[in-house]
Amino acid sequence: MTSADLSLYCLYAAYSAMAIYVISFIAFALDLAKRSGDAQIAATAALKAQTQRAQTQRAQTQTQNASAAVSGGQMAMVGGGSGPAVAVLERTDVADPDRAPRRSSKFERVGLSMMGLGLIVHVASVVFRGLAAGRVPWANMFEFGLTGTALIVFVFLLVNVFVNLRYLGAYVMGLNLVLLGVAVVNFYVPISPLVPALQSYWLVIHVFVACLGTAFFAIAAGLSAAQIIQARREVSRNAGIKLFDTLPGADRLEDLAYRIALVGFVLWTFTLIAGAIWAEKAWGRYWGWDTKEVWTFIIWVIYAGYIHARATRGWRGARSSYLSIVGFAAVMFNFSVVNLFFKGLHAYSGL
Repeated sequence: MTSADLSLYCLYAAYSAMAIYVISFIAFALDLAKRSGDAQIAATAALKAQTQRAQTQRAQTQTQNASAAVSGGQMAMVGGGSGPAVAVLERTDVADPDRAPRRSSKFERVGLSMMGLGLIVHVASVVFRGLAAGRVPWANMFEFGLTGTALIVFVFLLVNVFVNLRYLGAYVMGLNLVLLGVAVVNFYVPISPLVPALQSYWLVIHVFVACLGTAFFAIAAGLSAAQIIQARREVSRNAGIKLFDTLPGADRLEDLAYRIALVGFVLWTFTLIAGAIWAEKAWGRYWGWDTKEVWTFIIWVIYAGYIHARATRGWRGARSSYLSIVGFAAVMFNFSVVNLFFKGLHAYSGL
């Protein structure tokens, strides 16, 4: 089997993975719609039950007032009891799904199954590219995008083993489809020999860990976006989008985003250190203020500030969530704009 054949199989597998991911995305989107419908039904039932309880308490209050008036020989205002009624009608907080797990729907199960199947085909595409090139398949933007998107799906499935993040399935699949589609359609390049600076074992370590850190940052950004919406709903006490009634509370979402971003930050720190060591071996200096080096450091500073402020200064809520999203946006800027439009020693887009 020739290198050209393997490259063709790589593309076939990549497009097949995208088709499977589309099915997964649709299934997760339908699950979100079902969540919204279930929450609406539950809210209607809860309101009906609250109304019935309020009417019962109002009737009991009227009876008690009438009895007191007769026994005391005094006239009582019948029809009171508005206080208890108002108390009953106050909005009750929805139980955290992490404490009371929601039974998965058939759409959610289909979404997860298709995601797992798509990942298998996706990994096959990565393997075909590596075999065709005779090296690890992450030496240019196409290969980085191909491998990085596979890692996003893998990390999402791995995290779900420990904590339920299935409500992010549509976000993960949507983001993955966009990034993988851009990589395959716009960034594809034929296999070419590596430049001397990339002919190092650090290519295996440094770039792979950067891809893995990016995957954790992507999931943390999705949780941060959900936290911002949930926090606004809780502050305004406005029901808004009903499906958010089935999601964890804002504090829980923020805590999950922080923990996942913390893992990504550790990986990114290693990426920065490994890059400096590799630079010394390749160019004889640890740091040269190259554009790629600067942006890698900027991303590290953003997440370091996010983690430090939240851990030591109590900088919570929307401010910390926005910083998490800004950090992931900087990662995407570093991957796309810096690679395409800035020249430097790290110009390895292959385009």
